[in-house]
Amino acid sequence: MSVTIRHYRVGDAQGIAELFNRHHDNPNPVAGGITPGEVVRELAERDTAAFLVAVDEGRVVGTFGLFNSTGRRSARAGELIADMFFVAPAYRNGVLTGRLFTEAVEWMMRSGCLVLRLTVNPANTVAFRLYRRVGCVCVGRTTPGEDGNVELHNYIPLVLRSVAGDLGDDARSALREVTSFATLVDSRDDDLRSDVRPAGGARTVHYRLLLGDFRLTASVDVDRGTVRQAAVGRPDGTTRPLRPAEPPYRVRAPRGAAPYRFAAGGAVCEVDGDDATVRVWHEGHHGPVFISTWPGCQANGPSGWREGEPRDLDVVRVGGGVRVTERCREGEVVGTITLDGGVLRQDFAFTAPPGRIFQTVGLRQAVFVHADGRRHPLGLDIGVRDASEVVAASEPVPAGRELAWLGSSTEIRMPVGEPVRLVHSALVERGLERGPDGVARLRTVIRPAAAPTAAPRAAAALRTPPGTGGPRRLELDAAAAGVTRWTEGATRVLRSPHPRARAFGCNPRWSAGMWVTRERQRYHRSAGLGWGVRSPAGWEAEHPLALYCPHTRTGWEITAPGDTTEPVRVDVRTPPAGDEAGDEAGDEAGDEAGDEAEAVLWITPDTPRKTTVVLESAGTRWALASTGFRQVWAAAAAVRLSDGSWLDCRPSPGSGGEREIALRSTPSGLLVGCVSPAGRRSTTWHLSVHDEPTL
Repeated sequence: MSVTIRHYRVGDAQGIAELFNRHHDNPNPVAGGITPGEVVRELAERDTAAFLVAVDEGRVVGTFGLFNSTGRRSARAGELIADMFFVAPAYRNGVLTGRLFTEAVEWMMRSGCLVLRLTVNPANTVAFRLYRRVGCVCVGRTTPGEDGNVELHNYIPLVLRSVAGDLGDDARSALREVTSFATLVDSRDDDLRSDVRPAGGARTVHYRLLLGDFRLTASVDVDRGTVRQAAVGRPDGTTRPLRPAEPPYRVRAPRGAAPYRFAAGGAVCEVDGDDATVRVWHEGHHGPVFISTWPGCQANGPSGWREGEPRDLDVVRVGGGVRVTERCREGEVVGTITLDGGVLRQDFAFTAPPGRIFQTVGLRQAVFVHADGRRHPLGLDIGVRDASEVVAASEPVPAGRELAWLGSSTEIRMPVGEPVRLVHSALVERGLERGPDGVARLRTVIRPAAAPTAAPRAAAALRTPPGTGGPRRLELDAAAAGVTRWTEGATRVLRSPHPRARAFGCNPRWSAGMWVTRERQRYHRSAGLGWGVRSPAGWEAEHPLALYCPHTRTGWEITAPGDTTEPVRVDVRTPPAGDEAGDEAGDEAGDEAGDEAEAVLWITPDTPRKTTVVLESAGTRWALASTGFRQVWAAAAAVRLSDGSWLDCRPSPGSGGEREIALRSTPSGLLVGCVSPAGRRSTTWHLSVHDEPTL
């Protein structure tokens, strides 16, 4: 096979779409696939810096994209985001993967962009090891968030560009002989941990690069995007300090500006002073109910829905809200954000077309009412396909219609008068079109919900154990950090890999069928709820059915009555706010403490490959096939087990609405997360097995 790597041409869109649609393990999956037209649009909307294609006899067999934005995130000065990096399976055992990566980085260095950002599912050990081998480091969160990825950075282009002028002829000659980044980088381990080292008040990462017989060491300030120190080791064993040059750009640092808040009725609106993100809170809901990004004063400079870069903003208060102005070389954007009478008003005036706006509905339990009147439980891939990996594949909404999200305490309605696309059922892209007066107006209704209809309840007679009979057995193992076996008579309730550990979903270290972790807030903008990656800190057995982690001061205890008509009770204990001993998973970047973080009881039930879940969400009972959703939230849930029994999961009676259950359907199986705010000392969950669902 003779493979050619070249830059993208418009005619390649067909081959790229076919490549991604042919292989379900591609990094940008969209149910039903993508079209060539959507590929063309996606590359345009991402402000693509470079897109490489690998072609074998006219057929696209590999791709590597470098982008200024992806929809989720936007790059800082000097950065590019790598995505859509994919090689057809038949070509993965050769050198093509390394060639694509090396050519992309070499192009970056020539263009003056010196920092590469990318995301990877840590459970994909092949990809994770590849990125570590070519010098990618972790400078932020070390466990995957809701999207299933961790972010890595590669600063090697920055290091080489910064020291090139002072490297010396012999070392430069040795550098020119390097043909692969894998041979350039001194080996790094494959551990999922932070590479940041504090130094002189800065967060730094260290590199040791092999240039033939020369050794180049460097320390990089990851927040400023500069090389702090560097030295070259000569073949004779001596070392010479180098004078790193400043990069040809300046990274804008957050000012730490306080947010601007204003209230109306039962709602509170907050406008971020650094990136102008709008958040709205409403009474009765845990977390913001609505989040809106800032469009930016350049068509290709909008904020991502997961991340907004700091901007130079002028913010002044006006009646009922604030007016935000951003100026740049292309002109200016002025946005007036007000909240009155249950309506969020966003009015924009601009001298040049700004970027797009992403708006996230923060309700988790709700009925989503589509523009055509269809009703679905709010969840990923329910009713609307999830196009978050290829936003160009989003579903357009006809003008003149309305989208609605009906929660138990809050309802949100969005009249459609401008270009609107559904990225998924809780994420909307809204375009800005001027009205006759030159102002683009967006309106979103946020108001108290009508009284919800109570979910149907099963008769008490159905609350019986499965007909198999027999005793209840649970086994807890401190080394596995959780329950490795639970049976009710002949019914196997949990799946567990014990005594081994392996990947499950996006968790690279699954070791038990029921366990507890601390996670970021379920509504955390950049992360969302994680995947239950266990802490490297050890757990201790307090008694046969109780574990305690001294590092995080988190404990949990199981009460398993001998009478199987009584539920198994799981009590999760976390320290009060501000009283934590450490962060989950060794996250040096820090985690929100106390009641700003979550304590999650994770369960991997023993289910067939395709099963049914029955759930109560926003006062409504739903039955869903596990193949019909990726994620859905519930107040209570029942899962059909492999033998036909049902596992019922719910908070203890009288618990508040802050306790919720997240269900995720993955190729590994069903993952259930029982979520409650940490720092409340104790939360109790009831788990029981029945012949029929009891919701």
